[in-house]
Amino acid sequence: MIVPLNEYDFLKRALVAHSTKEAIVCGNTRLTYRQFGERVNRWANLMRSLGIRKGDRVAVLSQNCHRILEAFFGTPLLGSILMPLNFRLVSEDFLYILNHGGARVVIVEEGLTHLIDTIRDQLETVEQFIIARDESQPATEEWLDYESLMVGASGDAPAPAEIDENEPSALLYTSGTTGRPKGVMLTHRNLYINAMNSICEFQIHERDVYLHTLAQFHCNGWGVPYAVTGMGAAHVIIKKFEPAAFFDLVTRERVTFAAMPPTMINMALNHSLTEETRASLPRDMKVATAGSAPPMATIQGAEEKLGWRVIQIYGLTETSPFLTVSKIKPHMDDWTAEQKFRVQAKTGYAMIGVDLRVVDDDGRDIAADSGEVGEVLARSNVVMAGYWRQEDATNAVIQDGWFHTGDMALIDSEGYIEVVDRKKDLIISGGENISSIEVEGLLYKHPSVLEAAVVAAPDERWGEVPFALVVLKQGAEASEQELSDFCRQHLAHYKCPKRIDFIDALPRTATGKIQKNVLRERYWKGQAKRVN
Repeated sequence: MIVPLNEYDFLKRALVAHSTKEAIVCGNTRLTYRQFGERVNRWANLMRSLGIRKGDRVAVLSQNCHRILEAFFGTPLLGSILMPLNFRLVSEDFLYILNHGGARVVIVEEGLTHLIDTIRDQLETVEQFIIARDESQPATEEWLDYESLMVGASGDAPAPAEIDENEPSALLYTSGTTGRPKGVMLTHRNLYINAMNSICEFQIHERDVYLHTLAQFHCNGWGVPYAVTGMGAAHVIIKKFEPAAFFDLVTRERVTFAAMPPTMINMALNHSLTEETRASLPRDMKVATAGSAPPMATIQGAEEKLGWRVIQIYGLTETSPFLTVSKIKPHMDDWTAEQKFRVQAKTGYAMIGVDLRVVDDDGRDIAADSGEVGEVLARSNVVMAGYWRQEDATNAVIQDGWFHTGDMALIDSEGYIEVVDRKKDLIISGGENISSIEVEGLLYKHPSVLEAAVVAAPDERWGEVPFALVVLKQGAEASEQELSDFCRQHLAHYKCPKRIDFIDALPRTATGKIQKNVLRERYWKGQAKRVN
């Protein structure tokens, strides 16, 4: 018997085993799994009443909220495709993404509607605009009201759509090495298997209390919300990570598990805690970290100062996202603390069902413990179906049955890989992807700029940040502040260069290609790795 894998199975299991257990804590909202399940039913029935059918795209633009979880489970019920949007982008980004993805409905958190209002007339496929807020308010000509619509929808379980598990369930736009974001198609099977690996590797159980510090639009919260729900654990949701509020919630709700990029861990480590607060923190909290490689000192500090158990994971949006996990193996138990921290700082070994290779430029596997660096390739059921409406881009990264990550790594005899550089010019700052080409393209629009190159530079807080090197036109003038202000007018602020240096000429190869490796060396000299 073959039953298609569907993420709704995780909620279905929670409704059978844990219906009366508290499921959601989000601000003043507290829901049991039965109440949450009813809201998911209402969401699905509401979308059907608005004409959403199998394969249609529903976009959600919101900070972390229980309403995003409703969409996570409502879309697989309908067989529709969820498009969680990065709320840190600007209107021009949303215009491209919504039109390219063909969204029919867009749900927008109160306070973010201005980002859509400015492009409303240019949206080609969006038919319904819904504002999401805690209190019901009358609909306007421009915006339907989410809670009013939910109240009017049936709470009975709708007839589920007949799906193929290999059909897209989520369409996630991620910045790449080209200026325009690409829509990653993750299937029901991709997301389901990633969630099962999460349950295994993080040992999630019904007594866990999971804190949503990670932005939920990031690959559907790294897929962990499905795993947490399936095991009947509790979700505690915060909109924005701030250390004081974070520690307050961890203490009050007795949090046992969180997923945090290294930047968040560093912010928590550097936050001043009273002895009373430190003593009241739950011990042995599991903290999954990814997005950039955490320094060994970060892992050591989190474990020794806060009593956390840090588990590094690695992957990409294109891999749902997990490929590896970095944990201490049983035979390493007698190793010194420093040796163990060194292992935990590595990128990790393959999760269940993941085949990994590290290959040289000729496609040959590099030898373990050789010190040689190669590109990480993956083959797994978590690898995406492809990029939405971009067949050439898909074929460029999936070749001969292997996904080419673009990450360069070492590999050891224990099977641990260690990412040390990037083959592509993608910058990952605080877990956010930044296309260097996109930033360069904007700088070229400034009337004084002749040439521009943007590279990653190390940063203690964000891991790495974009730095720009600019050649001015002959006779033209521009200050660093002027160019910074120009960028901030047109780009999401996290994409803007944190420093702009002026040079006479950009280094180039014999064929005229800019040598970004030379430019990066200006800022990474003395660093063991070329990623942070």
